[in-house]
Amino acid sequence: MAETLVTGAEAATGLKAPAQQNGDASGDARGERPSGSPEPAREDGKQTPLSEERAPVAASGPGKRKKRRDAARERVVPPPKKRRAGVSFGDEHFAETSYYFEGGLRKVRPYYFDFRTYCKGRWVGHSLLHVFSTEFRAQPLAYYEAAVREGRLHLNEEPVQDLSIVLKDNDFLRNRVHRHEPPVTAEPVRLLAENEDVVVVDKPSSIPVHPCGRFRHNTVIFILGKEHQLKELHPLHRLDRLTSGVLMFAKTAAVSERIHEQVRDRQLEKEYVCRVEGEFPTEEVICKEPILVVSYKVGVCRVDARGKPCETVFQRLSYNGHSSVVRCRPLTGRTHQIRVHLQFLGHPILNDPIYNSVAWGPSRGRGGHIPKTDEEVLRDLVAEHQAKQSLDVLDLCEGDLSPGLIDSTAPSSELGKDHLEELATSAQKMDGAVEAAPQNLDTMALAPEKTAETDVVTQEIDPLCAECRLVRQDPLPQDLVMFLHALRYKGPGFEYFSPMPTWAQDDWQED
Repeated sequence: MAETLVTGAEAATGLKAPAQQNGDASGDARGERPSGSPEPAREDGKQTPLSEERAPVAASGPGKRKKRRDAARERVVPPPKKRRAGVSFGDEHFAETSYYFEGGLRKVRPYYFDFRTYCKGRWVGHSLLHVFSTEFRAQPLAYYEAAVREGRLHLNEEPVQDLSIVLKDNDFLRNRVHRHEPPVTAEPVRLLAENEDVVVVDKPSSIPVHPCGRFRHNTVIFILGKEHQLKELHPLHRLDRLTSGVLMFAKTAAVSERIHEQVRDRQLEKEYVCRVEGEFPTEEVICKEPILVVSYKVGVCRVDARGKPCETVFQRLSYNGHSSVVRCRPLTGRTHQIRVHLQFLGHPILNDPIYNSVAWGPSRGRGGHIPKTDEEVLRDLVAEHQAKQSLDVLDLCEGDLSPGLIDSTAPSSELGKDHLEELATSAQKMDGAVEAAPQNLDTMALAPEKTAETDVVTQEIDPLCAECRLVRQDPLPQDLVMFLHALRYKGPGFEYFSPMPTWAQDDWQED
């Protein structure tokens, strides 16, 4: 009988944490809503995508919002329409743009998109100019001034005339932007099973489950709606964007609740397979180290005694002399649980862009040895991926980078100036972005808005859009794959498998 290694503070007590529904990529580090619950309603009665701002509801009566008056005029916020529970995205969303395929990548044609939000408490009493200059720094102020001239900014559904206008409680903002999405793999989202209750797919690596950050149409939810006419689905669990494998959706809220009840009762089993650094032990390894979220914004975690209890069971399947294929059974569902536990064990996933990084120090977090503060780790991770132009790995874009995160001090010694210069040089060769001739935002004229709304082709170039002036080199399809795959999902009366990935085969060799 094989021996079993047990790690973690819980080993002495034998405590086990209750399972959660989100597997290795739960919503803990992202503030996500529970799987299967309906999206919050928007002011137009549609469900709010996760990529949009959430709207706090401060109603003065059923279906109504308070009216705010000032000396000059009355501001009226349109009341939200009744929510249609369970509906997330429909044909009007899927028709916003289209896909095309190039170089092994699925790409989205640029399109116009309205970001909507109600005034946050910290904005009350401040001007729009102040809010844009302090919280929306992805664009220069000249962009917002040009957007005002072109009628793209609306306050309470009326065009903004002056950025000096002071915001009041419950004001409603709408900002039309020209949206570009990063490419993902061209691998199809394959249907593994479908019946009256569920849809089960084999998710490729690099595709998010649902809209988040810069991703909207390049997500599993939108691909299923646009290419398979599968709509109003409830995700039953999450997978990280870079994780591939079995992904389940419920077709109704009732089915979603039933399966989530099974999750709470620990009736479901999940099994993953991964390829890790080095020779993993032959005996079964049980890791019970608690996991703490280091940053909700960046989505980075680590082992820490203050973290939530976790348990993962590992078993080596093969070793090729350099790396090992390992089966993983998470018994709890913390964010990045498998990846963090493997980092702690000293066998991080071979190509994990976060937990197999020098940003954690010389030992890369083995045994929980991290000779840096959390702020230093975050700063060095961001600096590394900024140099590689791969901030999407951290679900960040340039506009998300706050001075407190990476600008306060120089990178720490393990990620020093020479290393960053080397990364930057490599990035220019492989992932470089070249800016076209600058344009004067003060003198730009736009095509009529009606044309942009009705003709997808005319949406691809926008004179106000900074991204349109960049020429980015595409990533290689193999760079969009992380060696972590959801192999099996089992519960009362069902069991679904996905094929073993190529990189997990016994005869696979590193390039």
